[in-house]
Amino acid sequence: MQVLIDGSQLTIADVVRIARSHDVNVRLTEAARTNVQTARSAVERWIAEGRVIYGLTTGFGEFANVVIPADKAAELQVNLIRSHSAGVGDLLPETIVRAMMVLRANALAGGRSGIRLETLETLLGMLNANLVPDIPSQGSVGSSGDLAPLSHLALALIGEGTCSGTSSAVCMREHGLQPVVLAAKEGLALINGTQMMSAIGCLAVDRVQYLCRAADVIGALSADALRGTDNAFDARLHAARPHPGQQIVARNLRTLLAGSEIRESHRVGDNRVQDAYSLRCMPQVHGASRDATAYVADVLSREINSVTDNPLVFADDDVAIEGGNFHGQPLALALDFLAIAASELANISERRTERLVNHMLGGLPRFLTPNGGLHSGMMIAQYTAASLVSENKVLAHPASVDSIPTSANQEDHNSMGSIAARKLLQVVTNAERVLSIELLCAAQGIDLLRPLRTSSALQAVHEQVRNVVPYAEHDRVLHTDIEAVYQLLSRQQLTLEVE
Repeated sequence: MQVLIDGSQLTIADVVRIARSHDVNVRLTEAARTNVQTARSAVERWIAEGRVIYGLTTGFGEFANVVIPADKAAELQVNLIRSHSAGVGDLLPETIVRAMMVLRANALAGGRSGIRLETLETLLGMLNANLVPDIPSQGSVGSSGDLAPLSHLALALIGEGTCSGTSSAVCMREHGLQPVVLAAKEGLALINGTQMMSAIGCLAVDRVQYLCRAADVIGALSADALRGTDNAFDARLHAARPHPGQQIVARNLRTLLAGSEIRESHRVGDNRVQDAYSLRCMPQVHGASRDATAYVADVLSREINSVTDNPLVFADDDVAIEGGNFHGQPLALALDFLAIAASELANISERRTERLVNHMLGGLPRFLTPNGGLHSGMMIAQYTAASLVSENKVLAHPASVDSIPTSANQEDHNSMGSIAARKLLQVVTNAERVLSIELLCAAQGIDLLRPLRTSSALQAVHEQVRNVVPYAEHDRVLHTDIEAVYQLLSRQQLTLEVE
């Protein structure tokens, strides 16, 4: 499969596909090639004219007032990459690095960075050959871009880094690529940007979008196992408060529960007036997380098609303009918001799990075992969900409200967006596991209501669970069951025939 990039048309779905698959070939459009060459011609002309331009003929950050001779311009760029390769911590996963590579290439393809076409083509050549640079995960403060992580990417591009533990120069030559010899402006163009933040953001928002859909399905299965009512999902009710996500979730729940024998069995004679919030308010809570996720996806869609380095080249106007497009604040706020949205999906899910295992609340056998006492059933599964929800409450504290000045106070406000991004990944993983536990318990609850059957739509979901985890008549190692269901969710293999 081929994906063409030009700096303006890349989608989140493209980024996710490229990050996860080694079979995607990424190329520049002809228009992008022309734009890149035009900007580069301007940079070379300015250097020949002896213009003083930040990052081309000056130092960086606090050294912006130090003019660099033209014959040192290339050395300046190599020194920049070496000195800024100061990351620490565990290496970023391959999927994130591949996403970073295509995102950086797309930003450079916009023709505002002044990079040479052959340098950009080499970066794409590494991506297409699946030469993935080793990039430490920590060290970015999210302004001046993700400097340290992107420097490690550039270090591999110039043959001084490593790819999967092997010299990048060796790896490149094995695939017919030559390490780049940087020219003026190129080092700065490669590292000034928000690509680590946005790479993580794209992969995370894709997971949360799926999780929003899964939460509706899992919540519906729990509602039926708990013999809840579908009255609270009435379309007229939600038309009176027309938040988009709320209306989608209410419609999903009505559709999923339609035709359930369990629901019909207690439609008459049930003295409960209304269900607990974790059932009744799913449209409002799930819907709010959906709307938050849609907002984050919108921010990311703009960001991944933006030029985020400094200075920017406007060749038609014969000018380079210094600014702050590298500042990660738009992403930092959005990624913190996404962590909160995912946390809330888990928060309400754990409350439904509690109702499933607590016979005083849900009316099912205690801890969902037919042989309570001798067997403990799903007792500790709820403990695990509670632990993960509590952890998420800590991780959901916003990173974007913090700032520590850098570069001798020249860079006196930083976004900390990279920290927002990294902890978001853990929040999403925790949320996936919490919903997996609810799904495991809901499926057990449905079995305990036999011979009554749930709706055909939910029965199909129940059968998918039973394909990987059998009904639990006796105690067994729950870790294995939880992980089996988690794989269905985390790999997006649970079929969600909804919407």
